[in-house]
Amino acid sequence: MCTERRWYLVAWDLEREDWRTFRVDRLTPRPPHGPRFAPRTPPADDLAAYVAKGVSTRAYAARAVVRLLVPLEEAAERISPADGTLEAETERSCLLRTGAASLDVLVFHVMFMGLEFEVVEPAGLTDRIRASRDLLSRALERGERSEPGAPRERA
Repeated sequence: MCTERRWYLVAWDLEREDWRTFRVDRLTPRPPHGPRFAPRTPPADDLAAYVAKGVSTRAYAARAVVRLLVPLEEAAERISPADGTLEAETERSCLLRTGAASLDVLVFHVMFMGLEFEVVEPAGLTDRIRASRDLLSRALERGERSEPGAPRERA
């Protein structure tokens, strides 16, 4: 699969005894390339969706499900497989499953998409959104209180 100009390989890892997704640009083949192998049944029918979920969600410590208040087609125009996986919910909404290094990063990840949304899970993401809102509100208030050219007040 190719996403965000990166190619991915889904392969069975003999050491972990499980399927893994590898970025092709990080592979270093070393001759001899190893013994032949017996073909295995892939971990999913849709390997592109499997990789998309892996690189956008499973790889991260913080994960979320967000309801986007736009049709699936509109969301798909703005959200790449590397940003998350989309699932139709109604004619006017879809679910985004995504991940990031932390809930704070998830706040900005979802905000930068520029789409109306509501948090489905985790509840802690709503708390982080409120904290970010409050931080931004305080910054705006300080900026509005200060006069042009006056020294800024420190927090």
